[in-house]
Amino acid sequence: MNIKFVALETETVRALQRGGQDANQQIPQRAISDGGAIPCRHCLSPVAKGEEYLILSHRPFPRAQPYAESGPIFLHARECERAADTHDAAPMFTYGRAFILRGYRNNDWINYDAAEVVTPDKIEQTAKRLLERDDVAYVHMRSSQMNCYQCRIERA
Repeated sequence: MNIKFVALETETVRALQRGGQDANQQIPQRAISDGGAIPCRHCLSPVAKGEEYLILSHRPFPRAQPYAESGPIFLHARECERAADTHDAAPMFTYGRAFILRGYRNNDWINYDAAEVVTPDKIEQTAKRLLERDDVAYVHMRSSQMNCYQCRIERA
């Protein structure tokens, strides 16, 4: 099975970069990167030290429902190019952290039997295994410590 890592859509990101409201109906906050782990969910690259970035609330679901979590994410404040949908995890996901891979059903509800904490070297094989299941429509990759949304993983 082939999979693809899917970044946030450009239309959504541009609206936020141009002052649009986030999932909490707030204007994104602006900050300057200290060079730490500030991953942009659009280009799937870290925000470099000294660069301005946005801090905002994002709900990566098509509609509100009990399992439609929202939470903080980061985006470049400048207009960056969207990461291509690809079968390879973005380089920013290959450093030494753990991630949660969580499967969702066709109705966008969590599939409680389809979630694992994985190290970067296990992301691809675990995502493939989860997506081989008929009861998993897609997978969210989230940080294991803060549960922040990273990207979506789908069947290619």
